[in-house]
Amino acid sequence: MTENGFDQIFPLGGPNDGYAQYFTGRSYLAPLTDGSMPVSNVTFEPGCRNNWHIHHGTDGGGDQILLCTAGSGWYQAEGEDPISLEPGAVVRVPAGTKHWHGAKADRWFSHLAFITPGDGVRNEWLEPVADEVYGRLPKDSGERA
Repeated sequence: MTENGFDQIFPLGGPNDGYAQYFTGRSYLAPLTDGSMPVSNVTFEPGCRNNWHIHHGTDGGGDQILLCTAGSGWYQAEGEDPISLEPGAVVRVPAGTKHWHGAKADRWFSHLAFITPGDGVRNEWLEPVADEVYGRLPKDSGERA
């Protein structure tokens, strides 16, 4: 449990300073495994989200898997409606898909994240999610986008 009462089963980790330039707001990173398929717990403070980005890879690599473990957040692929994420939600993001994910405006959010191994696996970080776009999303976890 964090100082603000946010319950989660995985560690909060430290400030995600290495990737802070690709986030609007504050996030935390707790690496859980390393090796050919590292898994990390990523925690977002309310309103925090990452920039639009694309995971690249070939030979089966580059797919991202997000497993929501705590709080409430959003996932959106370019050209699609945002998807509300609650604990237990699983999203597979195919390699080459422009997308973003992060917390709802008034809720903390955590997910486990990993990328399938393969050749040429890398991230391409793009523009931030515009405040006016993010601001139009429902704030209450029970609302739909």
